[in-house]
Amino acid sequence: MSLGILDLFSIGIGPSSSHTVGPMRAAVRFVDELAEAGLLERVDAVRVGLFGSLGATGIGHGSDSAVLAGLSGKEPETLDPDSVGPLLAEIRETGSLHLGGRTDVPFDVQSDLTLHLRESLPGHPNGMRISAEAAGELIEREYYSVGGGFVVTADELAAEKDAAEAIDAAGDGPGSGGDGPGAAGRDGDVVPFSTADELLEQCRIRGLSIAELMAVNERARQTDETLRARLLAIWAVMRECVHNGCTRTETTLPGGLKVRRRAPELKAKLEAADYRASGSLDALEWVNLYALAVNEENASGGRIVTAPTNGAAGIIPAVLHYMDRFVTGDRTAGGNASSDNGAGAPGASAADDAAVTFLLTAGAIGILFKRNASISGAEVGCQGEVGSACAMAAAGLCAVLGGTPEQVENAAEIGLEHNLGLTCDPVGGLVQVPCIERNAIASVKAINAARLAMHGDGSHRVSLDQAIETMRQTGADMKSKYNETSRGGLAVNVVEC
Repeated sequence: MSLGILDLFSIGIGPSSSHTVGPMRAAVRFVDELAEAGLLERVDAVRVGLFGSLGATGIGHGSDSAVLAGLSGKEPETLDPDSVGPLLAEIRETGSLHLGGRTDVPFDVQSDLTLHLRESLPGHPNGMRISAEAAGELIEREYYSVGGGFVVTADELAAEKDAAEAIDAAGDGPGSGGDGPGAAGRDGDVVPFSTADELLEQCRIRGLSIAELMAVNERARQTDETLRARLLAIWAVMRECVHNGCTRTETTLPGGLKVRRRAPELKAKLEAADYRASGSLDALEWVNLYALAVNEENASGGRIVTAPTNGAAGIIPAVLHYMDRFVTGDRTAGGNASSDNGAGAPGASAADDAAVTFLLTAGAIGILFKRNASISGAEVGCQGEVGSACAMAAAGLCAVLGGTPEQVENAAEIGLEHNLGLTCDPVGGLVQVPCIERNAIASVKAINAARLAMHGDGSHRVSLDQAIETMRQTGADMKSKYNETSRGGLAVNVVEC
């Protein structure tokens, strides 16, 4: 398979994986291409154009800042979010870029970076064009940010579509692969699956859980020890993000909407209450806290785990924290999440095992979305972001609860089915309203989906494959004003003030 588990969970910055992380990676890639071609030292001008959804909501999502940071050599995985502001101020003040180590490339932010509000490139709603003049030669590249921080060129996008069509034509349905279940996976070989039905069949043939099958496939990329360490590092960043979101002193989020931060106050209220005695819904209060904390951090441009996007980045961490505190942790003492950092740092290896199982299972479901539909709000609406994250979190929790592969698939389907048709209509182009609360609601949905699936035997009327295909079709039918352009829905009915 072309996708691995760490493709679905990557460390970056907020507020958007497709509008912030993706453009930054595209800019870094452009500079690398200039350097590889031996043209970097000859560049005397650079221009950037953001198209479609990137142009329509680029300011609110920080796309312009992300591109400039990427051209300056900053990468989302290692970037200090606090360094972006001073860097941009310097570019504006000096009128020059830090391009590949150079500091003398002229750049006027007002004239050399253009937001094309009503024009799109043909391949995808999130298109960008970067060009450089090098001693009279024009070097121009077009990139598409296709969701989750993934960036492709027009040729790469066309090749992906051609490959998908060839696979579909070779089998009985989307992504059947032609070889059939059981054709590989012997002695450490990759076990192929492109649909949920194939995934379940492979699990049955080999007697593996979904997490175990994913671990087999990851051995083609890394050792089990490396994989475990990297997944636990992802979990650690998620915990750190919750901690940061709960301890910020700023009272409002940036961007002009004056949205109030709620996580610090909610955390104080929950810690002051005896949540063990006041009612069975108290666990959901903590879930709300975790999701709000992550997405408030995302909205303020903080360090985040793309899971599988930034707009939906709070759901998987929130459900993981629920798992750690109320499922695998010490419930009577508040679990590991009662530590000073408020983030639920797991100590025992059993807790680590649960986190790894969760993420491997969630990643398998995420691969299905990426392969057979989309995780891009600009392409299929928020159902592709929040819907996929909800399904992934439901699957991960169900696996930790002891669910069979069939029950896990059922949990994912429930999580997606009740997010179908969800539009992406951010007010002011900011990942704040309705995005922050939407993550909290979807986190609770994911927990309920997992619990519902555990009460059944895995058999159900609507399959995950059918739900994913429905999501793809629904996204294709959506008007563009509902696909992260801020030209429809709440974005036009809520007054910005």
